[in-house]
Amino acid sequence: MTAISPADQAVIGQALLSAAREMGAKLCRSAFSPIVRDAKDASTGLMDATGAAVVQSDELIPVLVGSLSVTLRRCMQAVPPETLREGDFYLTNHPYHGAHHLQDILVFMPAFVDGRIIAYAAAVAHHLDVGGGAPGLNSSATDLYGEGLILPPARWNFARDWQDGNLRTLIGANIRVPDQTLGDIESQFAACFTGIARLRELCARHGTATVEAAMAGQIAYVERRVRAAVAALPDGTYVGEDFVDDDGAGSGPLRVRATVTVAGDSLAVDFAGSAPQVRTHMNAPYASVVSGTLAALKSFLTTDDVPFNEGAARAVTITVPEGTLLNPRFPAPVRARMEATYRAHDAVLKALGAAVPERAVATGFDTTTAFCLSHLQDGRYRVFIELRDGGYGAHAGADGCDAITGPLSNCTNVPVEAIDADHDFFRIEAFALLPGTGGRGQHRGGNGSIRRYRILRDGVRLAIYTDRFRVAAEGLMGGEPGALGGCVIRRGAEKISVRSKDDVVLRAGDVLEMWTGGGGGYGPPDARPDALLAADARLAQEP
Repeated sequence: MTAISPADQAVIGQALLSAAREMGAKLCRSAFSPIVRDAKDASTGLMDATGAAVVQSDELIPVLVGSLSVTLRRCMQAVPPETLREGDFYLTNHPYHGAHHLQDILVFMPAFVDGRIIAYAAAVAHHLDVGGGAPGLNSSATDLYGEGLILPPARWNFARDWQDGNLRTLIGANIRVPDQTLGDIESQFAACFTGIARLRELCARHGTATVEAAMAGQIAYVERRVRAAVAALPDGTYVGEDFVDDDGAGSGPLRVRATVTVAGDSLAVDFAGSAPQVRTHMNAPYASVVSGTLAALKSFLTTDDVPFNEGAARAVTITVPEGTLLNPRFPAPVRARMEATYRAHDAVLKALGAAVPERAVATGFDTTTAFCLSHLQDGRYRVFIELRDGGYGAHAGADGCDAITGPLSNCTNVPVEAIDADHDFFRIEAFALLPGTGGRGQHRGGNGSIRRYRILRDGVRLAIYTDRFRVAAEGLMGGEPGALGGCVIRRGAEKISVRSKDDVVLRAGDVLEMWTGGGGGYGPPDARPDALLAADARLAQEP
């Protein structure tokens, strides 16, 4: 390995991180669909020649970045890297080969310098529709095949298979909104080409061997920082639990249990004792659980100056028993995998909070509310998907954040104006904060929000999966739990309840209300300062 000076390590390391961020900006700014363009449900990164993540776009989606190495290595097993040529790329969305769910398509492009692969550029995005039994979201799928087009790890060539149309035509023929989905995939290619260009510029400036040494140094630095943080924890075994409301078919709550063992500078997480896999799409594949676990550990153990890469994984052992809600057996459906992944994330944070109580955080709403409205008119599908917000949990130093996407998602909300401009079969009539939904405490939990949608056409289909309609976010140290979420349809004088996992055909004139819950409070409510109580009262009075 080429020796590298601390100055070169710092300069090249920051340049690599900047390249990953630029890739993310390129992906989102060139995307076609609002879920990528506006909500930024995507991520990018650079991997070394072995498939280890070096730098990742830390301002995008945490749950997508933690498993890039897992997925790339499954691609490398399927098609050995030595068979790749300039212009080739890997592509997959297979949840049982390292990916998350079928809507997340991953692209990996090798970066050749002087005739050999020195790294890979990676881009992943969530796509509006990938076929399957229903537009955007098939709540009734009983296996993976019903959830959409399965793309196993494979090698393709950009000129031959994409620009000339073989792969592009195949994907486009199997989806309902081809312009948006294919346009978003092309934005992933744009991101990868950007990353490769920046890598080659760095190699030209500093030398390929020095850049490779800097990539290895980035990984080693993160491992050292994570191990040092683990070593500062008290040795021992700590347990955290949380629950998914139900499986969408009447069974639940579903336990998620994490046992965290600290020994010196090593940490192990074992999810034994979690619920068995279910027949609905509430299962979470292995890669998602690994990502959620690493995100929890990264946020608890390190500060913002420590980037996320393979070094974090090298300091941790994660065991997820097969056949469970967190690691199902093929071909179990996994479309709604984020709910179980969030409970794994929360269970790990609870266990860590037991190890270091002064740094513990009350549980947040921590839920992906995937809300899909679709309509077929004149042979053309329109699909709208958004990811709603919720309240964060409070901690010893502050209230929880109000109405913000969960910590594994990091999506932004799609502006109402953009939604109204893109869709003519519904309109949004209200969007407001819900004061009082955060759990009371010395520090209150973050509040949720409400949106109302007026349906303008008959036959609009609502598909939804979310959580915390039954099991609230827990308070901590005497703090109270957050409020639950909910959804109803107002049809004239009739009020129709919508389940947290549901599929409903709507009528013109229906008003759909969807509200999210709050995070748990921290500390006894009677210890809340008067000034903060007055601020809560003012917030409650705002229109």
